[in-house]
Amino acid sequence: MEIDAAASGAMLKRERVRDAILELIDARRPGDAIPSERTLCATLGVSRPTLRAAVDELVVAGLLVREHGRGMFVAAEKITQELVSDRSSFSLPQAGGEWTSRLLEFSTLPAGARVSRKLRVSPAAEILYVARLRLVDGSPMAIEHLHVRADLVPGLTSDELEQGDLYEHLRDRHGVRVSEAVQSIEPTVVTRAEADLLDVPELSPALLFERLTTDDRGRPVEYVHSLYRGDRYRIVSRLTLGAHDEQPAGKEGHHPGIPPGDFTGGDPVPFSTRGVVQQNP
Repeated sequence: MEIDAAASGAMLKRERVRDAILELIDARRPGDAIPSERTLCATLGVSRPTLRAAVDELVVAGLLVREHGRGMFVAAEKITQELVSDRSSFSLPQAGGEWTSRLLEFSTLPAGARVSRKLRVSPAAEILYVARLRLVDGSPMAIEHLHVRADLVPGLTSDELEQGDLYEHLRDRHGVRVSEAVQSIEPTVVTRAEADLLDVPELSPALLFERLTTDDRGRPVEYVHSLYRGDRYRIVSRLTLGAHDEQPAGKEGHHPGIPPGDFTGGDPVPFSTRGVVQQNP
């Protein structure tokens, strides 16, 4: 494949500009202004389009805020939640900020073909469907769609979903002990209706989470798909890598995000994941 030298050079120049602006952001506090576009162009020796392209990326990433007629400012501090892998428990440290929920729908209905396959029940079996808007410090952050087997949680109330930890309620009030969850994450964009709820423009970037939770008896309990604002949420993974001489010989494998050849194949790479949620300015 032949690489376009001009396109490559433009990309690298924008990346250098982006790094320079990130240094300015790191040296300031949330709400502080950064120099004007004219000043930055002169200081960095780049054109206005190149600078704006780098700034646009940082605005979309939620690191900068543009205010018409006033300039550019460092975005608000981020809230961090670490997802800890621990085989002896199924719990998550509480994320920073005040998390609340606004119930959008709470109903009992047939599982249907797709959800029934996830929960391993008949399509006609009843499930509890819950849609809720998740907020951090009063700002919309995510839309959650929960599907819970109704036969496992008789009498589950909307109050239980609004207060406290759902898995604690399942354990303490319904005798259901969740033990494992498989979760996938992929990029997407928001529809007009989702954009209205999340207070973002239509087709804004978002992260789609899908999770299937099972209990200690191997029964699927809950299927969830959630949409998180892409400008306010990012995933950080911590990898534990063995030394080269500790890796068994064999064919080389590839782990996402790690250049091929950095280490040889073996057991899966242990990791913990941390979600970072950006507050609104």
